[in-house]
Amino acid sequence: MTLSRPPKAALRPFVDLIWASDGNPAAIPPQPAKELVLPTGATHLVFRLGNTPLQIYSAPDDTVGRKFGTSLIGGPRAQPYIKDISNPEPTVGILLRPGAAELMLGVTAMELAGRHTRIEDIWPSSRLNEIRTRLQEAPYPAERLIIIEDILVACLPRIRGVNPLIIHSLDQFRLSVPVGDVVVESGFSHRYFSRIFREAVGMSPKKYCRILRFGRVLERMQSEPDIGWADLAIAEGYADQAHMNREFREFANLTPSTYRKAAPPAPRHVPLY
Repeated sequence: MTLSRPPKAALRPFVDLIWASDGNPAAIPPQPAKELVLPTGATHLVFRLGNTPLQIYSAPDDTVGRKFGTSLIGGPRAQPYIKDISNPEPTVGILLRPGAAELMLGVTAMELAGRHTRIEDIWPSSRLNEIRTRLQEAPYPAERLIIIEDILVACLPRIRGVNPLIIHSLDQFRLSVPVGDVVVESGFSHRYFSRIFREAVGMSPKKYCRILRFGRVLERMQSEPDIGWADLAIAEGYADQAHMNREFREFANLTPSTYRKAAPPAPRHVPLY
């Protein structure tokens, strides 16, 4: 079972979602051994409460993989990755809002982008051990959500606000306003705007907007499973179906047709059997 919800109001400028799982696998057999995780453009903190480290594979047929530890930061990325899900265990996760990584973690999103980073490489081990112990001692996911909220709220007195330029830009991009228009409205040069945005969000404004559009495609495929490819491409602002196909392959390493046949239960988590 997995519980997820927005955090309490004080955290919402910085945190989009908190979630906790009890580690029990889904009841539907067969259980996949691996999962293709598609990009969101956001930064994610994960605390695996057992002793099994996250294992990432370079390709579906990779049998060795690479272990990353049990407390991790998944930086903003524009590429998918494959992870082992054969041994689920209790886990707590925090999905940060774009622009909040440096405020919450003390490092810019650019330093975290495109990779997994062990939390102990950024936070003191004593702090991390305290967090893990408190989460491990709570028997249920709902209690763990309350604990992780309390931990995050304790950080608030030292946190400044997110740069208003970034907040406004993210709001505009979610409305599909073109990057050029947002830059002009900001009054800054394109070069300065892009540098500030990269440091806060972890990728260029253009790539971030492409990831947002890819996310809208995934959501529409879930809500309108019979929509035609040409209609989907037009609805989401692609030049044509071929343009959408190229972007889909870049961000998912799959074609739209292969993704649809996989019928993932969650849009960005594709089981690999």
